[in-house]
Amino acid sequence: MSSIITSISKLGFPWETQDPFLFCAYHRDEYPAGTEDMGMPAHELHGRQIGQDFMVKDGFRMYHGRQIPGFPYHPHRGFETITINKEGFVDHTDSLGAAGRFGEGDVQWMTAGKGVQHSEMFPLVHQDKSNPLEIFQVWLNLPAKSKMVEPHFTMLWKENIVQLVDTDLEGRTSTIDVIAGNYREANSPTPPPDSWAADPDNGVVILTIHMNAGATLTLDHAALDDVNRSLYYYRGNGISIDGQSVASDTKIDVDPREDIEIKNGNEDSYLLLLQGKPINEPVAKHGPFVMNTQEEIQQAFAEYRRTEFGGWPWPEREQVHGKEKGRFALHADGREEVKSR
Repeated sequence: MSSIITSISKLGFPWETQDPFLFCAYHRDEYPAGTEDMGMPAHELHGRQIGQDFMVKDGFRMYHGRQIPGFPYHPHRGFETITINKEGFVDHTDSLGAAGRFGEGDVQWMTAGKGVQHSEMFPLVHQDKSNPLEIFQVWLNLPAKSKMVEPHFTMLWKENIVQLVDTDLEGRTSTIDVIAGNYREANSPTPPPDSWAADPDNGVVILTIHMNAGATLTLDHAALDDVNRSLYYYRGNGISIDGQSVASDTKIDVDPREDIEIKNGNEDSYLLLLQGKPINEPVAKHGPFVMNTQEEIQQAFAEYRRTEFGGWPWPEREQVHGKEKGRFALHADGREEVKSR
């Protein structure tokens, strides 16, 4: 094995991660044309376990959705979700009264903190063509001191995310989107204030990488030595890292002190990089809650049964926004951001 690669393993579902991350769920679904109400045509639902549909059939899954694919309202406590959108649309609503629609190139970063309910639905906005979806959802842990902070969500719009283009000696290019942290001369948008990523001493970096066929890319070593660093090679026809051949659908843990030379094969390749200083605290997790002890998990369930974390202020479990809506974010304080579609 290469001296740069510390371990290598096959990707499952969800993807395994290193501290401070909890896991990464990758979704690629080839949804068909939708109905007038942005739902799934009835004939496409035959043979599915509606409400628990996680098996790929005809190229897509419904997840917990019944008419519209996605995840109807559910609670979280004690961590953050970072949802990176590469294709399609996601409609967000939450128990704070916040809402939004975000699309290709956008990122939603939500701090669950002491407790929030939210819905993540995938509206089929096009009736005249297919509605492919590709997203990552990264779960980033919170330290004990921040697990009960106020919930918060931030939109990192594609217009504000720095994209670096690296050209090798043969003129072939690789494109790097800097989602979190600092990489080379690029600074990411500001994460939520209570995030582990908000402190630069924690060295959190999230990159998405697209390498053109035949390209060579050298990723700089981490600015800090005491971080965990993993590459996720999720689509392509083979790469080599430090001279070692790597197939797609592979997790590669690497030494953060070393530059990483990646040589791509004869098709475009796509990778995700997750890096961060470990929190190094006990992790107790059950379903939607991530705390430090099992007692705190039981407390979270008890409080959710009692308060529902503020209840659900929206009329539907599978809440989506109007078909005419473009990309937008309505925050709990009433502030609204509107972007071009």
